[in-house]
Amino acid sequence: MVDPRGMRFAAAVTTIMLAVILLAGSRWLLLAQTVVFGVGAVAGARHAPYGLVFRSLIRPRLGPPAATEDAAPPRFAQLAGAIFGVVGLVGFFAGMPALGYVAVALAFVAALLNAAFEFCLGCQLYLFLHSIAVKGART
Repeated sequence: MVDPRGMRFAAAVTTIMLAVILLAGSRWLLLAQTVVFGVGAVAGARHAPYGLVFRSLIRPRLGPPAATEDAAPPRFAQLAGAIFGVVGLVGFFAGMPALGYVAVALAFVAALLNAAFEFCLGCQLYLFLHSIAVKGART
């Protein structure tokens, strides 16, 4: 279970990072952000760098959350971010910057939706795919 406030904090930091990457075209910052996504996908959002910052510096000042959420959808969202990051890195390192910028821009939109409107696109995709898998298993 995860604190939804931490997810929103991570999305805000990610939005800022991706905006800087879009403005600077920095493949090295994208590599760092992709690693953050990868850690979140493998170890969970609580153990990703932005999650650690939230847990150690911000959450103690806020107190406990009113409710917690299942960790699986945010992990899937981190995996989706990592995939977009890898595609962006391939684009930047292979001399196809348009591919890099498009991948980063799509990840930016998803992060911004989460940070600004608390709408996790990757989480919604997870729930959709999960419902299809459950329906498929029943037939």
